[in-house]
Amino acid sequence: MTDEQKPAAPAPTTLPRAAPRQTPIDSKLTRAANNLVIGMARHWLAIFNAVWAIYLFTPFLAPIFMHLGWEAPAAVIYAIYSVLCHQLPDHSYFLFGPSLVPQMPELVAGGMPMTDSLLIERAFIGNAEIGWKVALCQRDVAIYAGVLAAGLSYALVRDRTKPLPFKLFVLLAIPIALDGGTQLIGLRESNWILRTLTGALFGVAAVYLAYPYVQEAMQEVLETELMRRDAMAQAAKHEA
Repeated sequence: MTDEQKPAAPAPTTLPRAAPRQTPIDSKLTRAANNLVIGMARHWLAIFNAVWAIYLFTPFLAPIFMHLGWEAPAAVIYAIYSVLCHQLPDHSYFLFGPSLVPQMPELVAGGMPMTDSLLIERAFIGNAEIGWKVALCQRDVAIYAGVLAAGLSYALVRDRTKPLPFKLFVLLAIPIALDGGTQLIGLRESNWILRTLTGALFGVAAVYLAYPYVQEAMQEVLETELMRRDAMAQAAKHEA
């Protein structure tokens, strides 16, 4: 038999490499992570509502702390929310004073500097005479109150609610755009009632647009993680 006719040598076979066994610590960490994800997927709405509630009510602690003389914690709240909100006094609520919504003449009479600088104006937090400013403006209070209220109501209808049509969301967002936009460019001045109504409407609309998508995504995550947990349980039985 010539060299050309000799049968080719069989290719060496490679045995499949066994998957590395998890150590007890790895198994515990994996199970803990899996349980954490399952818990978050099941209770995401409660987590969201708790976060929005903290965000909404913390600014009201600032005037309460000032009223009690606890200036340091109040200053921290004002500083944190100053990054998130303009905090203009004539667009904000004041607690422990003669008026919940003092207007510019009352604020100036109560000690706010007369200035063209919004940075100086927004730094005015009030005093014992005029009251103490809430660290979040009226419109933002309304937006996040609407988000929280809608989130609480969504818990009752989450299994049968479809996302708000985007065109309807845009329609419901027009009032806040008109009210805030015309005020911003100086065509007119809004008031606390309009800021509250348009802000709350926008907050509710945003929730019913977004939360059904979040619910769908979290349901998929929950199903996937439950299947993974069952697979881990089966694997643990075989190893035992």
